[in-house]
Amino acid sequence: MSQYNGSGYFSSTIPLSTAKATTPGAPEADVPVAQPTPLKRVVSGAALKELLAGGHTSSQPKTPSKEDGEFRDYSHYEIARDAATIKNSVVMHLAATFLRTPFNIDSAHAYLASAFSVRDRLLQRWNLTNEYHDKISAKRVYYMSLEFLIGRTFDNALLALQLRDEYAGVLGDVGFRLEDIIDEERDAALGNGGLGRLAACYVDSMACSNYPGWGYGLRYKYGMFQQQIINGYQVEAPDCWLDSPNPWEFPRPDVTYPVKFYGRLVRDPASSHRFAWESDVVYDAMAFDVPVPGYGTANVGNIRLWSCKTNSLFDLNKFNAGDYSGATGGQVAAQILTDVLYPNDNTNEGKELRLRQEYLFCSATLQDILARFKRSGRPLCELPSLAAIQLNDTHPTLGIPELMRLLLDDEGLAWDEAWDITTRTFAFTNHTVLPEAMEKWPVPMLDKILPRHMGIIYDINLYFLQGVETRFPDDRDLLRRISIIEESNPQQVRMAYLACVGSHKVNGVAAIHSDIIKHSTFKDFVSVQGADKFINKTNGVSPRRWINECNPDMSGLITEAVGDRSWINDLTKIKVLEAKVDDKDFRRRWWDAKQANKRRLAAYILSTTGIEVNPDAMFDVQVKRIHEYKRQLINILSVIHRYHRLKQMAPEARAQELHRVVIFAGKAAAGYWVAKQVIKLINAVADTVNNDDEIGDVLKVVFIPDYSVTAAEYIIPASDISQHISTAGTEASGTSNMKFVLNGGIILGTVDGANIEIGEEIGEEQIFFFGCLAHEVEDFRHYLRFHQPKPDDALQAAFDMIQRNTFGDGHIFQPLIDSIMRGGDVYLLSVDFPSYLEAHKAVEAAYRSRDDWVTKSILSVARMSKFSSDRSIQEYAEEVWNIEPVPVLGCSV
Repeated sequence: MSQYNGSGYFSSTIPLSTAKATTPGAPEADVPVAQPTPLKRVVSGAALKELLAGGHTSSQPKTPSKEDGEFRDYSHYEIARDAATIKNSVVMHLAATFLRTPFNIDSAHAYLASAFSVRDRLLQRWNLTNEYHDKISAKRVYYMSLEFLIGRTFDNALLALQLRDEYAGVLGDVGFRLEDIIDEERDAALGNGGLGRLAACYVDSMACSNYPGWGYGLRYKYGMFQQQIINGYQVEAPDCWLDSPNPWEFPRPDVTYPVKFYGRLVRDPASSHRFAWESDVVYDAMAFDVPVPGYGTANVGNIRLWSCKTNSLFDLNKFNAGDYSGATGGQVAAQILTDVLYPNDNTNEGKELRLRQEYLFCSATLQDILARFKRSGRPLCELPSLAAIQLNDTHPTLGIPELMRLLLDDEGLAWDEAWDITTRTFAFTNHTVLPEAMEKWPVPMLDKILPRHMGIIYDINLYFLQGVETRFPDDRDLLRRISIIEESNPQQVRMAYLACVGSHKVNGVAAIHSDIIKHSTFKDFVSVQGADKFINKTNGVSPRRWINECNPDMSGLITEAVGDRSWINDLTKIKVLEAKVDDKDFRRRWWDAKQANKRRLAAYILSTTGIEVNPDAMFDVQVKRIHEYKRQLINILSVIHRYHRLKQMAPEARAQELHRVVIFAGKAAAGYWVAKQVIKLINAVADTVNNDDEIGDVLKVVFIPDYSVTAAEYIIPASDISQHISTAGTEASGTSNMKFVLNGGIILGTVDGANIEIGEEIGEEQIFFFGCLAHEVEDFRHYLRFHQPKPDDALQAAFDMIQRNTFGDGHIFQPLIDSIMRGGDVYLLSVDFPSYLEAHKAVEAAYRSRDDWVTKSILSVARMSKFSSDRSIQEYAEEVWNIEPVPVLGCSV
């Protein structure tokens, strides 16, 4: 071994403090405690000398001594948009980035080369956007979400840059169809359901509306899971979406932050609120940036995702001693934090992993936001004037005590000043009214993993309750009800309560949902903090993704009616479609567009499931996360009822029935047994019905596996009827209902979530409502709990078919029946089943009249402008974040 000796050579000794014994069996006392710090390889002898002398260096990479004009011009002027420039870029990436020649090119590499070519353009705009926002000290929105369901990026980026035709031509020159190249891209496995898709739509709208905004999340290596259907059951497999290069992320090894876990606290003698947190478990969170292109603007948004750097956690000494698992133990512990979205928390280990995952996300994000603010040179008290942080549900709520920790312990602020900054910076979006979905963490677990944060939460709760007690001295039970700490065994930290206390605004996501949380979920907080703090912001969806990209035929008709493509960023303009409702030629082409989308979906179904369906049948769709409250069970029970009725008919009568294809898709959480049994029942019914020659095309049942954004882009434009049938009062909003109606589909749904507002906007004659109302639910539950009435004949007939083994072994589905008949029927399937069947009859009658159906479809789309995510973001900007649009100026992009 050798050490630099100052003369340009190395000596043969090295200080004991920089190395460990590597001899197996060496006495522990002879082994230094400290793990050596990996040194960065450098060329400069001076830098190497500094590193070896101290083990660390404070030197920074050198910056240029002058500005280069060509470099500046490149970064401030858009790359030429002509075919020759585009072709040169694609060919360059094919040859230089992926080592392809005309003799070994394939569609996968053609996609990668084209995507990297497009990324070059996006990164140019991305740099310019952030340079401009920094220059003018623009206030930024930071949207914290544990998931971003962004789908595929290539086609969306081409449309945003308005270069789709140009790239299609270039790819045609080298022998490929653009559609085939688009199909090579895998969906980014960064989300699962509506929460993540909403976050993706909102970041898109911020970019397109010129609001300075970033999303923050985690970079999951395997997503939640890839859903496979084996023998009718959901089987989870890793979603290896990063096996190939990902053109849409930009690694930022220069942006890393340390994140601590466990350890002990040492009080600062100068302050009762300041501690040093000492821990040996420290991981480095590294940033990956995902540019989000704005349509019709030079602005490019960003999603910054965190992953753990693991190289420094490899223990070479243990490896050399033969302890290979021990050598990589630190790497594995860090890596698993961002391996999987929503790890199964049915075990204590799973719960701890989720908690560490959420804290990694929050700590890295808050450190990054604070570092960016400090570069402005302004005092910390002005943080709320440059940063607005939106918590997308409770997963990022640890950001509140984390910001307090940074302000108290690292920046030396007093408690009151730190708390004032924190509460003026954060706002909270609640997404659920289900008690079981309100996130809680056991106090002993949180205290073990995050001891500093548990102490801060105790203090937040104490000062909050002291204020409440002063105002309501005679209501001690109020203190129990409103406390952040739930007095259970063990005690629990109620994260939604922490978010309410630590935020200046709290919003629901649909009018009925916001009303419920004000009068039920957060009723006591409204009394204490005032009704003005609790507001509604109805969700929305991006018209770029959810009609312009996924439904080009209908998009073309809207452009024709409006006169240009300006409606893509201003959905209020689609109102002109109402003037087309009596235009016979337009109505015919509208119907033809829907039928073309149905043929496209039929081909997709055949390729993914092997089931052949008739595109002339009515497509009846329910696609969403599988959950008891979303009631896929009542849907499949109605299918069983229909099948039973068809089997009782004479062939002549059966031939007169409306042909229907019932389409399901969605994932059940890995540990959610009941939801997975519902998937099994759907597939068992499909297997029987689809192979019944007597039924033929009159009824088909399809479960499309591994539901994703790409699958939705096939399914949503093709729906005739879509089902949104949650028990009244349980669905916060929903956004798939908006997507279906925006694409000309009709809703069959309960009076719940955003269904209500959609009905108000498009007219209730364009929607099929059924079921009990939210204020009736508790009375029905009480009655069912104590009286257990017999089900009506239609529901009992469906149960009988299951129990007679019509769909395989009926015993495996008995728990589903028991949940209705003996489990109190919490989600009121037996109550709503009769009106649900009546609603289906009304749907069939309406669909038989093609003219009436087309009228409903056109009018529904024409009246959907409220449900653009652009409108949602504008409301947040004006009423919550206090920001204004900042178009990127001073450039030729």
